[in-house]
Amino acid sequence: MKTRKSILLAALLALGLSSLSLANGLNLNGMGSRAVAMGGAFVALADDYSAVFWNPAGLSNFKTRVLGFYGVDLIPSSTYVMQVPQQTGLVTLVDAQTKTKHYLAGMLAFYQPINEQMVAGIAVYTPGGLGATWDGNDFIDLQDYQLGLAAGTHSSAYLWESRVGKISISPAVSYKVNDQVAVGAALNIDYGTFSLKRWAGAVPAGSPPVNLDLGQYEDSSNGWGIGATFGVLYKPSSMFSFGLSARTPSTITFKGTTIISNIDLLGLVTQSDTEKSLTWPWWIAGGVAFRPIWDLVFTADLQWSEWSTVDEIATSYLDPAWSLFFTKAGETVTPLKWKDRLQIRVGAEYMLYQNVAIRLGYYNDPAPAPDKTMNILIPSYTFNAITLGAGWDLDGLVIDIGGEILLGTERTVDFAKWLYEPDYASSMPGIYNMTIFVPHISVSYKF
Repeated sequence: MKTRKSILLAALLALGLSSLSLANGLNLNGMGSRAVAMGGAFVALADDYSAVFWNPAGLSNFKTRVLGFYGVDLIPSSTYVMQVPQQTGLVTLVDAQTKTKHYLAGMLAFYQPINEQMVAGIAVYTPGGLGATWDGNDFIDLQDYQLGLAAGTHSSAYLWESRVGKISISPAVSYKVNDQVAVGAALNIDYGTFSLKRWAGAVPAGSPPVNLDLGQYEDSSNGWGIGATFGVLYKPSSMFSFGLSARTPSTITFKGTTIISNIDLLGLVTQSDTEKSLTWPWWIAGGVAFRPIWDLVFTADLQWSEWSTVDEIATSYLDPAWSLFFTKAGETVTPLKWKDRLQIRVGAEYMLYQNVAIRLGYYNDPAPAPDKTMNILIPSYTFNAITLGAGWDLDGLVIDIGGEILLGTERTVDFAKWLYEPDYASSMPGIYNMTIFVPHISVSYKF
C-alpha cells in the first residue's frame, strides 16, 4: 500500500502542479485606487483613467488630457496541511506556510480628447497575475515518504514557487453619441509570463522497488495573445448611470523550456522546449451608479467570467523522448474542470469636502476550481473582500490611496477521495487557507 501511495503522490506532483497559471487570481479584480476602494463596482461610473479596464465608454468623460498611474502590491499568505492515514492514526507529512512575497502590478495610461465627441488614448497595465512561494524544507517529509527513505535519512530541499502574469497594451477610443449615451472599445495586446519551480517527484525503479528522486522541476515560458474590450454608458439623468462592458477571450501560447534536474537517471536529457496555451475567458459586467445627492454615490455591479473555458491544459514537450515519456505517463493533459462564476460588487463614495473623498466597498469572488483540481500552486479560493480608501483632488492633481483584504474560505480536499476516486487524481489532498492584503495608490493629472 505504501508503494501505491508513493506512486500516486508522484503522479499528483507531476500532474496537478503543472497547471499553475489558471487560478482564481488570474484576474487581479481591479485597476485604479478609486475603483478598487469602491469594491470594483465601477462599470457604470468609469469616470477616471482606469476606465479602459472597467468600461472604455467612460473615456468620453474627459474634457482635457489625462495622465494616470496606479501601483498595487499583492501580499498573499497561505497555509497548507497534508495528513496521511496510517495504522497508528493520521501522520502529518506537510505543515507549511508561504513565505512573505510581494507581487507588484499596476497601470500607466494617457488619454487625449480628439474633439467634443471623441477621446482616444493608450494604457499599459497588468490585468492578471498571482503566485506563491513555499519553503522547500516544509515538504521534505512528503518527499521522504514517496522516496521510501529509511528513518534518519532525508532528501534535498527543493524550490516550490509559482508566478504568472499578464501585461496588456490597450489603445482605446470612446465616442459620445449624445448627452446620455457613450460607447467605447479597446484593443488588448497581451503578453504573458509563466514560471514554476517545484520538486519533480519520484518514480519507482528496480526490484525490490526503489524510488528515484527526479530532482528540481523548473518551467519558464512566455507568449502573446490578443483580445478586446467593449463598453457602453447610459446616463438618463444626473442621479443614475448604467454601464455594460465585455472583454473577449485572449489565448496566449506560451513557449519556453522545462528542466528536470535528475531526469537523466531515466536516460533522458535534462531539458526540453515546451508549448502550452492558456485562455483568459469572456468577462461580461453590468452595473448601476446612483447619486441621491451631489456628494454621495452608490455603485453595484454583477461581473461574470466564463471560467468553464478553462477545462484543461495540454502541454507539448518538443523533445521526442520527453514527449513519448510523458504521453505514456498520461501527464501531457491536466484537467481543471473550472466552472463559470458571478461576482457581486458594491461600493460607495462620499465627498467630505469639495476635494476630499472617502470610499468603501465589498465583493464576493467565488472560486472557479472544484476540490478535484485544487493544489498549492494554483490557489483557488472563494474570497470575501473588504475595500476602503480616500482621495484628494489638488487642482487637477488627484492622489488616491486604499487597500483591500481578501479573506479566503478554507478548503479541504479529502485524502480518501483523492486516493480512490479518479476525478480527484489531479488534486492535492489537504487543508488550505489563504488571505491576501492589497495596498495600492494612484496618481493622476488633468492638463
